Amino acid sequence: MSLADKVLAVNNDLPIRTDKPVHSGKVRSVYWLTAADSQRLIEEKGYDVPTDTPLAIMVISDRISAFDCIWKGEGGMRGVPGKGAALNAISNHWFKVFKEQGLADSHILDIPHPFVWIVQKAQPVMIEAICRQYITGSMWRAYEKGERHFCGIELPEGLTKDSKLPSLLQTPSTKGILKGIPGVPEVDDVNVTRQNIEENFKAFNFKNVEDISLYEKLLTEGFNVISDALASLDQIFVDTKFEFGYVKDTQGKDKLIYMDEVGTPDSSRIWDGTQYSQGQVVENSKEGFRQLLLNHFPDPDILLNKDRMAEREALAENNELPLTVLMSVSKTYTDIAEKITGEKITLSDNPKAEIIDILNREYQLID
Repeated sequence: MSLADKVLAVNNDLPIRTDKPVHSGKVRSVYWLTAADSQRLIEEKGYDVPTDTPLAIMVISDRISAFDCIWKGEGGMRGVPGKGAALNAISNHWFKVFKEQGLADSHILDIPHPFVWIVQKAQPVMIEAICRQYITGSMWRAYEKGERHFCGIELPEGLTKDSKLPSLLQTPSTKGILKGIPGVPEVDDVNVTRQNIEENFKAFNFKNVEDISLYEKLLTEGFNVISDALASLDQIFVDTKFEFGYVKDTQGKDKLIYMDEVGTPDSSRIWDGTQYSQGQVVENSKEGFRQLLLNHFPDPDILLNKDRMAEREALAENNELPLTVLMSVSKTYTDIAEKITGEKITLSDNPKAEIIDILNREYQLID
C-alpha cells in the first residue's frame, strides 16, 4: 500500500445514512443524521443532550488549505499524511482539559475513530474569536504601515516584529458576511470592535448582551490554559482563533460552548521556545507551510493579493508540491500533536474503510 493510500483526501462520499446534503468545508465534511438515528444514538449511547437534538458525523480529512486554496503533492498525494488525526487529537485534548477545568463544554459527544467526531447541532456565534499574545502576521503588516487601532484597541508606538504584546489582545472578526450592521462592511472576516458586537449582539447570534462577557472570559481562559501547557513543553502560543456556539442542555436551556477546533496548528500560531529565545522564529503550525509556499513560487504576490484569486486557484490546481514539502508539514503536525497529547499519531492503512466499518458495526449508520 502506498503512502498516498493512507491519506484521506476525499471525505464527502462516505455511505453514512443522511437525508440532507453533505456539507464539505476546506478540511471537514459534515453528515447530518436523520431524526430517527439522532434520537436512537442519544438513547443508546446515553449522550447528555435533549432527545430531540440533531446530531452529525463530522469527518476530518488530510487536505491542506492555505491562502484559500487546497494544495496537493507529487505521486498522487492529495493531502498531508497524519494531518487529520493530529488535528483531531489536539482538539480532543484541549476540549477535555477545558471541561475538566470547568471552562465550558464542546460540541463533541463521541469520538468513534481518530478522523471522526459525533457532534450535536450548535447555533454558531458569528465571530472569529481571535486572541493574540505576540504581534506578527496581518497585525504586524498593518502596524508596520502605520495602523495603530485594531478592533477598537490602540497599540503603543515602538513595537517590533514578533515581539510580545503589552497584554493579551482579543481582536474579533466576522464569521461569514453579516448584513445591516452599521460601520461593519458586508464582507467575510472583517475586524469588529466590542462596541459593534454590543450594539448588534443579535446580528452576531448572541442570545443576550451578557454572553459577550462570557465568550470573552472563555476565550481568555482557554487561551491561558493552552499557553501555560505549551510553555511547559517549551512552545509559545502566539495567537489563535476560537469559535463559540449555543446548544441546549437537558433542561432545554441555552448554554455557550466551544466548537470547531481549538489550539491546533491550523487555527493557531505556535513557535519553538528555545529558537525564539535565540532570536529565531520556528513555526510549529500551518504558518510554516504558508511560508514554504511564499518561498516556493517565484511570484508570491499571487498568494497575497486577493485581486489575483483566479491565478492563485490555477496555481494550486496546476502545481504538485514536492513530496519533501508535504512530509515536512506532516512532521510539523504529528510532532506537535505527540508533544501536546503525549501519545503517538499512527497512520491508518485505509482510513475510509476503517471509518465505514466502525460506523456500521458500532453505530449502525451505514446504508
